[in-house]
Amino acid sequence: MDDKFKSKYRIPSTRLTGWDYGSNALYYITICTKDKLHYFGEIDSSEDENLQDVAFLSPTIIGNVATENWISIPDHFPFVELDEFVIMPNHIHAIIFINKPDKPNWEPNKFGVQSQNLGSVIRGYKASVKTFSTINYIEFVWQPRYHDRVIRSDKEYMNVKNYIIDNPRQWLLNGDNEDYLFK
Repeated sequence: MDDKFKSKYRIPSTRLTGWDYGSNALYYITICTKDKLHYFGEIDSSEDENLQDVAFLSPTIIGNVATENWISIPDHFPFVELDEFVIMPNHIHAIIFINKPDKPNWEPNKFGVQSQNLGSVIRGYKASVKTFSTINYIEFVWQPRYHDRVIRSDKEYMNVKNYIIDNPRQWLLNGDNEDYLFK
């Protein structure tokens, strides 16, 4: 892919070339806030009944809305099944399963209008949280784009799932350490 279009630099797509993002698959998603600002809340900890430290998000209003709107995605996109997810102070990690048992054909990712695929799900989600913040005069901005990865094996699925579950604890130990991924 050329790095320039009309003599200007462009950002290359992060999507997997040739992949049908409306196809049945598990997708690992990360969505960040603009400039990694802590719009969603802060990570706190407490002891559980076994005297073990448990880390969790103490959410802001926008953090609660982000959680509620995430949980309601299948209401708007019935072909989506939600798996593990966590809302962190400045980002979201999640596993989404696109399940279309009657999908007859493969349509590779292409530029243009997207519907009934991963891009439309994430776009709808991000828009719902931003709309709430705008209507209620709450400062909030998403980072453009999002990160996705097609999960390709059971081992990778378990690594991602454990990473998501452990993310709040790791935040307390290391802060917002982007190098922690899958270590």
